[in-house]
Amino acid sequence: MAGSGVAHATLKGPSVVKEIAIAITLGVAAGSVWKMYHWNLQRKTKEFYDMYNKGEVSVVAAED
Repeated sequence: MAGSGVAHATLKGPSVVKEIAIAITLGVAAGSVWKMYHWNLQRKTKEFYDMYNKGEVSVVAAED
């Protein structure tokens, strides 16, 4: 027998371009989630202070 006729897959190293593309994609996705979280938190804070300035809410517990 001169050798096996089965073709084996050759292992290649990591693709630098592919890893950079994946890192950029994951970074943008994580940054977007973080930014949306902070925008939501900022909106809630602004709504609270708007209601506070109008006298609709108070930071002092109501006495019965």
